Amino acid sequence: MIETFPILTCIPMDGLSDQALIQVAHYFSALAEPTRLRILNCLREKEHNVGELAERCACSQANVSRHLSTLAKHGLVAREGRGTSVYYHIADESIYALCDLVCGNVARQFESQAALLNGKHSA
Repeated sequence: MIETFPILTCIPMDGLSDQALIQVAHYFSALAEPTRLRILNCLREKEHNVGELAERCACSQANVSRHLSTLAKHGLVAREGRGTSVYYHIADESIYALCDLVCGNVARQFESQAALLNGKHSA
């Protein structure tokens, strides 16, 4: 079954209260850890259980569980129990638009820095 997600409207930051800005900062802090980004990348493909994520991220299951807890607390992942296993999937697909935007920006910065370095070395 294909899930559809509602179109989200953007609210400018200058329209947010101080309390809302604090919540936004907490949301971004959930993304400020490379292992959590690896987990999100793995879940982009399909749902996984903790053991599968631990293997794919080269982390312990306890470490992955802690990161999944943080991601779930911020509404980024959801869990579904099936028998004795728990599977995690993305709860908010819009996270990928945000991550792709940031990753594209970082890639452009790396390219600019490399071009500057190459220009200095060839002079």
